[in-house]
Amino acid sequence: MRKGLLLYNPTAGRYPVGRFVHGIIHPLKYAGWSMEIAETLSGTHATQTAHQAASEKYDAVFAIGGDGTVGQVASGLINTETALAVLPAGTTNVWALEQGQKPFSWFQWHALRENAELLANVEPQYVDIGLCNDRPFLLWAGVGLDAQTIHKIEPRPRYFKHLSVPHFFATTVWEATFWHGLDLRVWTDGEFIEGHYLVAVATNIRHYAGGMSLISPNALLDDGEMDMWLLSGDSLADALRHFFDLVAGRHLTSDQARCLPFHTARVESDAAFNIQVDGDPMLGGNKAEIKTLHRALKVLMPKDALQLLKDPKR
Repeated sequence: MRKGLLLYNPTAGRYPVGRFVHGIIHPLKYAGWSMEIAETLSGTHATQTAHQAASEKYDAVFAIGGDGTVGQVASGLINTETALAVLPAGTTNVWALEQGQKPFSWFQWHALRENAELLANVEPQYVDIGLCNDRPFLLWAGVGLDAQTIHKIEPRPRYFKHLSVPHFFATTVWEATFWHGLDLRVWTDGEFIEGHYLVAVATNIRHYAGGMSLISPNALLDDGEMDMWLLSGDSLADALRHFFDLVAGRHLTSDQARCLPFHTARVESDAAFNIQVDGDPMLGGNKAEIKTLHRALKVLMPKDALQLLKDPKR
């Protein structure tokens, strides 16, 4: 019998998920899982609990929360044989959107159970993980305007999460009104670029901006490579142009957006900057060193999401 841990974030998302967690146990037990339940107390606790589950040879940790929770749990499972399984229940659920899962809400309370059933009997896969200044991330690591905004709004009270998109957009517009970008020096696999940018974001996945943008349409989760996107500009008008270009896909041909595939990267500036990883704020500075750890995380993915892998047969 396989052993799993349901690890849920009670503060994630627009609606409390705790009362629905026990309803996931029956379909997983029916599929041959022995399940335990734990509640996260903080991001650090989520990482530590996942790491402890890996040391105790659990087959999987089912992370119930948003992208921040997913990234924190993933951090505790790197280079172990315990798989990450994501049951989306957060404000934004871009990892789940990437894989075609429906997030939990009180109007879709059955989504937790349906997603658990999707993952109950799949073959484990391995995906890449990033390190930004030695902090793991699964989705993105960014500096510039997106990091500025995330540092302003996180952590959010639950009532703000009901207005997550307009709240994020309004805060971004406010920040862009008074903040005019950074002079950055960027190294990717030995190539050097410098310029003035509003955003520099490394992405491991296809979606960005809360899932509204397909920023890297051909990204693969297990190819040992990530994309560094550099968005130039110094004004609110530039920020708005980039937003609408990202949503419409025009960034792919814009001369104001540049994509640099990389295995290792370094971003530096004379001015200190904020950093975000997986939509959570982290300690900033004058330098961000980013590395790709090839196939360092074992995951359970829906069968329909295997097209996100370079070699799904592996």
